[in-house]
Amino acid sequence: MEQHIIMKSKKKPVFDAQKFLDSAGLARKVVQFRRNEIVFSQGEPAQGVMYIQAGGVKLTVVNSSGKEAVVAMLGPGDFFGEGCMAGQAKRIGSATAITPSTVLVIEMAEMVRVLHAEHKLSDLFISYVVARNIRVEEDLVDQLFNSSEKRLARTLLLLARYGKPGMPQKEIPKMSQETLAGMIGTTRSRVNFFMNKFKKLGLIEYNGTLKINPSLLSIVLHE
Repeated sequence: MEQHIIMKSKKKPVFDAQKFLDSAGLARKVVQFRRNEIVFSQGEPAQGVMYIQAGGVKLTVVNSSGKEAVVAMLGPGDFFGEGCMAGQAKRIGSATAITPSTVLVIEMAEMVRVLHAEHKLSDLFISYVVARNIRVEEDLVDQLFNSSEKRLARTLLLLARYGKPGMPQKEIPKMSQETLAGMIGTTRSRVNFFMNKFKKLGLIEYNGTLKINPSLLSIVLHE
């Protein structure tokens, strides 16, 4: 009697995009940063993509005259440094941890390989990039047409992750009024004035930490 040998095909393990981003592995490492520690500096070679597992990161740009502008404040689940994927040879800005942070650093070649091989990660990454571009456009409209009071309220809500899946984060990393002023394009004294106003109205609370109430949205929606 002939013996039939049945070869079982080995199934490729199901790729888990979130597990990939939450762990170290081939050509990717998890790095811990202290508060105010530089992740990368403007002008450095752009060699990889970063993903924030925990904490927060501030992106800034300094012009030729030394003036610094805050480009974005990022939190858990955000990518940054992705410009290298589009041929950016050097970092066009700096990234600094605004609180103790855990960052996954993925080498560019590895990121390119996985994006081509794994649709779940490429879908997640593309969705993030598109959402980031929409945010940039909204920021531009905000700067052009809204008052500094509305810009501050919107920025605080974004920092508190308002509108993201689940409940708002409410408590946000401690930051100076100078930083907030740089983000919305106004002076520290104006930020101080509006912060005091928001506090009196019960829209925010701060006593060492800053807590944002969803009712702050009323300032953004108010005509």
